[in-house]
Amino acid sequence: MLSVDETSSSLTGAWRLMLGKADGLRLLDLSADGFWNSFFAIVVAAPAMIVGWVGTANEIGDPNAFAGRLGMLIRLATVDLGSWLLPLVVLALVASRAGIGDRFVHYVVASNWASAITAWMLLPSALIRLFLPSGNPVAELVWLVLVVLSLVLTWRMTNAAIGKGAAVGSAVFAGMLVVSLAVLFGLVALLGITVPTAAPA
Repeated sequence: MLSVDETSSSLTGAWRLMLGKADGLRLLDLSADGFWNSFFAIVVAAPAMIVGWVGTANEIGDPNAFAGRLGMLIRLATVDLGSWLLPLVVLALVASRAGIGDRFVHYVVASNWASAITAWMLLPSALIRLFLPSGNPVAELVWLVLVVLSLVLTWRMTNAAIGKGAAVGSAVFAGMLVVSLAVLFGLVALLGITVPTAAPA
């Protein structure tokens, strides 16, 4: 388990990368231990992610059955964690062929900590969904704004972490986004998660 200072330094470094400042890499531990320790970011992100899972589980799980909501929460957690981790596995398989093998560790460490920041950025949207009905335009607008902001910051982080120019960085960003979405939709279908459509006004 990382210390508070190590966690704070890692988050600060990732945030600087998300602002497009490559010097954020100096605050990250890019050693072998730092690589594996960066997955502690999942623990850091967990409280914010759990709020989102609970809100969604309440919407699409059986409202009258605790077991139904708990089962849905577990499936949602599986989808989110799969969407976090599996794209990194795919990148590990293609990084050398794509010419970014020397920046793989940089990207994974930065991406893990940036994902923790993104999870907390999306918390206001998750909290709103706990109190407003599904399909509420305010909730949807807040979610959309925060998602777009997180994508922009993640793109900047990717460019700074890869450090091979905007074209290569953008290609990595786009590739990881596509793989993440493919994993997300694949797991949603595999786990039988159905999002109900809003009732017409």
